[in-house]
Amino acid sequence: MAEQSSQDEKTEQPTPKKRDDARKEGQVCKSQELNSVFIILTGIMALMFFHNHLLTGWMGAFSFNLGQIGVDITPTKFYELFLTNGKTLITLVAPIILLLGLVALLINMAQVGIGISPKALKPKFDKLDIFKGLKNLFSMKTVFNLFRDTTKIAIVGYVTYLTYKGEVDNYIPLADQEIGQVIIFIARVAVKIFLRSAGVLLLLAILDYAYQKYEFEKKLKMTKQEVKDEMKHHEGDPLVKMRIKRIQREMARARMLQEVEKADVVVTNPTHIAVALKYDLETMPAPTVVAKGERLMAERIKELAKKAGVPIVENKPLARTLFKSVEVGMEIPAKLFKAVAEVLAYVYKLKGNI
Repeated sequence: MAEQSSQDEKTEQPTPKKRDDARKEGQVCKSQELNSVFIILTGIMALMFFHNHLLTGWMGAFSFNLGQIGVDITPTKFYELFLTNGKTLITLVAPIILLLGLVALLINMAQVGIGISPKALKPKFDKLDIFKGLKNLFSMKTVFNLFRDTTKIAIVGYVTYLTYKGEVDNYIPLADQEIGQVIIFIARVAVKIFLRSAGVLLLLAILDYAYQKYEFEKKLKMTKQEVKDEMKHHEGDPLVKMRIKRIQREMARARMLQEVEKADVVVTNPTHIAVALKYDLETMPAPTVVAKGERLMAERIKELAKKAGVPIVENKPLARTLFKSVEVGMEIPAKLFKAVAEVLAYVYKLKGNI
């Protein structure tokens, strides 16, 4: 039971395949708080940068509309006014909206990268499960979200209080100032509140992202059995792989033994090692090892050589060197040319070729 419990515990780090499958399902680590903070900061900076453009535009639109007082508003005239004011609104707001959209896209890409998950767009009817919803309502994640949101409200409220308190000495002189100066003062204080609040919210958003990362990694963790099953599925059953390798070895051995009867000579140890050599002066730049083996395989090579009439020459040093340094299908190295040439000359002499 203890061993089974250990197998069921998610203690293993997620494999690359597990991460890839989660991404295809739309499961990624992302903090909505980080998105919101960057959009707020971008909006504030955009308003600060474009405030002259916005003020001029709104004043021009206001003056234009005041100039229409007393004019008979016919359907045609109303349509013209609607189009004019609509174009003015789009001209003023479009740069800010485009900037906010670009920032939202970039911050999402920075968190999750580039990728499209069609599965994430499919409707999930299990989210309509009332009992599952009640269970999530009292989950650790819900408690964390409640604490996070409450903390944000409290901090923003406290920052607002401190900012207004710091400007208290400037309230009384406002009574003697013009309305434009009062509006500028209010705007300045509002921007100060927004920037300070956004700075605090940015810190909270970073902490939220760290928590989301921790929860995401925890959710992706795998049990030992899941890792084994994935390896088996990805790489194949070890028993099947061993059987395939055994069959491949047997087929390679059979092909090698078929080449023994085509060899020119078999060099032996004499009992432990046997190496079959073939050399064709017209097609081969150097003699080639066509088969080799030790113990039982060496006996099998010598047996096939005898049946095919291939000469068997005993040369212990040469046999050992060939067996250790030359693989089947490879040409012999230059350092063995002389020794092999002496053996081949001996064989050719026996056959009457020289």
